[in-house]
Amino acid sequence: MDTAAPLAPRPLYEEVAERLRQRIYSRELAPGDWVDELKIAEQLGISRTPLREALKVLAAEGLVTMKLRRGAYVTEVSERDLADVYHLLALLESDAVAVVAERASPAQVAALQALHTELEAAARPGQVNRERFFAINERFHMQVLAIADNRWRDQVVADLRKVMKLHRHNSLLKQGRIDESLAEHRAVMAAIAAHDPQAARAQMQAHFDNGLEAAA
Repeated sequence: MDTAAPLAPRPLYEEVAERLRQRIYSRELAPGDWVDELKIAEQLGISRTPLREALKVLAAEGLVTMKLRRGAYVTEVSERDLADVYHLLALLESDAVAVVAERASPAQVAALQALHTELEAAARPGQVNRERFFAINERFHMQVLAIADNRWRDQVVADLRKVMKLHRHNSLLKQGRIDESLAEHRAVMAAIAAHDPQAARAQMQAHFDNGLEAAA
């Protein structure tokens, strides 16, 4: 075996899955829409085989629902589903932020503060950029998880957040929600900076409780 040979690129179906994932997140494929396999395969210049493999990946993530002999459609998340997702995310991420508040190094706290500063800038009055706010918000949460360093928790949270993204616009478009979310982040950041695990846990729990209320 030639150990110097270049690594093979990732399978085509993974690339296709990512393309479809982004179409779902952008609402180009909205909840309830059926996936037109022939049309998408033609658009991407591929056969239906990698497309079907990609759909299996998205089904495992909860983003599409497969129907025997009918194909796949973008998952419609019920109020119960959404509540369950937020409940689990609140448990997992409030636990993670408590670990961060207790153990984070000064450099790690500074990295989180830098992200929070970006978040503040994205929500500046008169210059609010919802898409940028959402992206930075997600980076902040992912950084908290990275610092807490539990790969099993990270894996579960990643899957749950994919489902939550189906409703992200509902929560962000609610009047005043960005300001509320920013205030909640300030409280989380203050608890981290104070190395107060209990306060950090409570503030993150409140953040998700309020997010669910806004998304419902």
